[in-house]
Amino acid sequence: MPEKVNLNAYFERIGFSGSIAPTLGTLEALHALHPAAIPFENLDPLMGRKVKLDQASLEQKMLVKGRGGYCLEHNTLLMNVLRDLDYPVRAHAARILWEQPEGGATMISHMVLLVEISGSNYLCDVGMSSFTLTAPLKLRDGVEQKVGNDTFRLLRDDALWRLEVRVGEDWRGVYQFDLVEQGPAEIEAINSLVETEYQSRALLYAARIDGEVRSTLSGNRLSIYRPGEPRERRHAPDVETLKAILSEVFRITLPSAEDLDPALARVIEAAPPVEPEA
Repeated sequence: MPEKVNLNAYFERIGFSGSIAPTLGTLEALHALHPAAIPFENLDPLMGRKVKLDQASLEQKMLVKGRGGYCLEHNTLLMNVLRDLDYPVRAHAARILWEQPEGGATMISHMVLLVEISGSNYLCDVGMSSFTLTAPLKLRDGVEQKVGNDTFRLLRDDALWRLEVRVGEDWRGVYQFDLVEQGPAEIEAINSLVETEYQSRALLYAARIDGEVRSTLSGNRLSIYRPGEPRERRHAPDVETLKAILSEVFRITLPSAEDLDPALARVIEAAPPVEPEA
């Protein structure tokens, strides 16, 4: 039995007030608004909390408490909303290529969606941290597709699809996925692996898209990209500064200090030393 979806709460959280007909236009509007309103963040596993993917838990965390989530939370929430709006949606497992050695990550740690509209499939992904899409991409081999200031393409290699983004004159891999649909049990298995990875390595990530501005946090290193300007870089030397960044830059309603502060202290401790500027 499908889980009950509170569409009104979701629409209010992301600021959507348009047509809910299952068209490409509606999908594009939702896909743009979702990552602008709900940040990527992985505070729960850092604090040793279980990441729950049932709809009630997702809504309580991301719609009521002002929190964000990581890829499986974001895309599960969007998937449930789209299905409630009568879109045909399938979940697929992905392997991260971005900033990984040749061949990509060894662990499948990401989830993407394929949405069918008028006989065509569209890749949707509102939870890819620094390269979260702000629009669906048509599943077409080798075609360049502009999204904001970024240009993407999808390449097919037998059963695998590879998402790439153009960086300068080069194409760099973001992730690869196949067309095998993943059910709830498979998604939970991926979630368990990702949750354990974040817990064991004290990895903190946050990302937010605000218009053309992309902000990302890796550990205690903040990077803010504004088109046409040098990238702004900052680091948080202590827990209070890191909390201020999470609250002010990423607009996350923070959990209690009792739970959060020890987790962020681990992040600070695990961070590499800051190199002095030349």
